[in-house]
Amino acid sequence: MDCIAHRGFAETNPENTLVAVRAAGGTGPGAAGPADAVEVDVRRCGSGELVVIHDGTVDRVSDGTGRVADLTLPELRGLDVLDTGAGVPTLAEVSEATAAPLNVELKERGLAADALELADQAGVDAWYSAFDPAAAEEVREHGGEAALLFAEDPDGALDRARRLDCVAVHPHHSLCDADFVRRAREAGLDVNAWTVRSREVATALAGAGADGLIADAPGYCPDR
Repeated sequence: MDCIAHRGFAETNPENTLVAVRAAGGTGPGAAGPADAVEVDVRRCGSGELVVIHDGTVDRVSDGTGRVADLTLPELRGLDVLDTGAGVPTLAEVSEATAAPLNVELKERGLAADALELADQAGVDAWYSAFDPAAAEEVREHGGEAALLFAEDPDGALDRARRLDCVAVHPHHSLCDADFVRRAREAGLDVNAWTVRSREVATALAGAGADGLIADAPGYCPDR
């Protein structure tokens, strides 16, 4: 079962930073793995670049305030994110920072073409997940591998994932039992469950036959 580092193992590293990506991917100080893949969140900033940050604002994770969509890349670089002394990284920088595959979560529409191009330029293996079916569809339209994220309605989500020709589904772990995994496999879909924050949940998912765990710390993954 794959261990996918949620935001670069957000419980043990400063989330969605180069420090976290390098540590989770096994290429930097404090490396804990490496993880089988590193999950990061992507948005478009005010000057047009794709940047790696979960929230729509910088308030929670930095010493600044404001909407990511309103801030330019130089402004985002000038922030101190989670006391790292560094600003919000670009997807291009993150793609160069790890040898591990990336799971890029698209937080909005209109990112797929640029995200795929950046991964191709960096030579990194990547697949792209989204809660929004339209964002997942954009991935497929541009030749990428898409995964559908969801926290409810597992039957409907499986149906949508089939129609979108996804390669995987990413359900909340509470939806991921053996019957769900069986039905997903019958539909040709891998199952990566989120967000794992205990060994107990990891053990249950292993018993259900999940393909991967999207986990907040390496200690929650079997054999880590």
